[in-house]
Amino acid sequence: MKTFTFSLDKKNTQNNNIKVLDGVRAIACLSVVAFHLNLINHDIHVWEPYPTTDFVSSAIALGGGSGVTLFFVLSGFLLFLPYARALLSEKEWPSARRFYLRRIMRIWPGYYISLLFIAWIMHPSYFHPTHWGELALFLTFFMDSTKSTFQQLNGPFWTLAVEWQYYMLLPLLALALRRIIGKGSLRQRWWKLLTCLTALIVWGVSTRFWGLYFYTHGDATFLVPRAVLNVPLFLLYGASGKFLEDFAIGMLISACYILVRETHLRSLNEPIRRYSPWMCIAGLGVLVLMTLWNGYQRFQPGIAAFFDALIPAYNYFAEIGLSIGFGLCVAALLFGPQQLRRPLEWTPVRWIGLVSYGMYMWHLPLLVGFTIQIQHRFMNGWNTYLTYALYWLFVACVIFPFCYLFYRLIEQPGISLGNKLLARSKRGEQKPPPPQPAERREMELVGARTTVS
Repeated sequence: MKTFTFSLDKKNTQNNNIKVLDGVRAIACLSVVAFHLNLINHDIHVWEPYPTTDFVSSAIALGGGSGVTLFFVLSGFLLFLPYARALLSEKEWPSARRFYLRRIMRIWPGYYISLLFIAWIMHPSYFHPTHWGELALFLTFFMDSTKSTFQQLNGPFWTLAVEWQYYMLLPLLALALRRIIGKGSLRQRWWKLLTCLTALIVWGVSTRFWGLYFYTHGDATFLVPRAVLNVPLFLLYGASGKFLEDFAIGMLISACYILVRETHLRSLNEPIRRYSPWMCIAGLGVLVLMTLWNGYQRFQPGIAAFFDALIPAYNYFAEIGLSIGFGLCVAALLFGPQQLRRPLEWTPVRWIGLVSYGMYMWHLPLLVGFTIQIQHRFMNGWNTYLTYALYWLFVACVIFPFCYLFYRLIEQPGISLGNKLLARSKRGEQKPPPPQPAERREMELVGARTTVS
């Protein structure tokens, strides 16, 4: 879930001209909404997976969950951008204090209000003393780290834990990159940065191997007792991994963006622009392949021994495959011609990106409430297509307006308060102007009199 602060006003457009990423954020959000909507309709038997080898439709219907990966890639790109600029263009190093304050004021108001309200309405048992430990994990953004809280209370919340942990790590990680990269020519700094980001990708993939093994084998251990091993597992893997490979792909695109747009290598921009449509096609091809792979292992195992042998590998390589596919598409949009970006820069699409944070948190509870209160009471036996259409009508007429109000009443005031605090701290950090000659002479005289006395 990407939570980059933005709006559609003119002032913000001047500060953040990567307008196409607002549309990309909207696509990611709608993909996740479609995934949960289709999953609910599958659970209530509005549609069933095809019982034949034609599993493509079913795979596509439940492929929208990969929108989470796209959110992670976007977070890696946008939040690493100022650090990539400092590392490669030798610009001013970003303030960690300002970074953390922005993240807090963007995330906390909407999240904590949503968490407490959803728990109070739909899961009041979390306020019972026997569940305070689990509630504490939600309050501290570690709900992704245990089986008892993973995908509980509100399914999308676990991804906010992954995002928040990345936010807390990023300034420290960037400082480590700064120490490793050091000074030198642009070529030297680029290759060092590329090596470090590749190492992060390898780390993200490798943790899936040992993390998934220990997560599924509760009694297994290595060198130390399992109770001790559970501590690094809690911090470094949790219940489904920390998705560092996704963030690192976004960081790599960010570094490439700065290298081509803000250094003396701007001449590379034109050849990359020419090949960007092919990058987009390659990225879409990878995404289709990963979607079909997921559909096969989910709906149609047992057809061919060769494909069955690949099923276990999906759990290890799904994220890196999806992030590469999304990364190629995002890079194509960033470097490609205007025709490629125009559909995602359309104002209604960007408006969906505007409310994507609230929509990401609230769409599933609202869809579940619609199913319990309306569908089960009044829509049993309805035509399949009519039922499915009414769910999307509910999204358009209820969820969208609700999330827009949530943005205006909860998110936007938090963003504004954060901006005011940042402006106030910036004024406090500014040094007073040097004294004018007359003032300097008066100060010298005062100092002299003080010394004499």
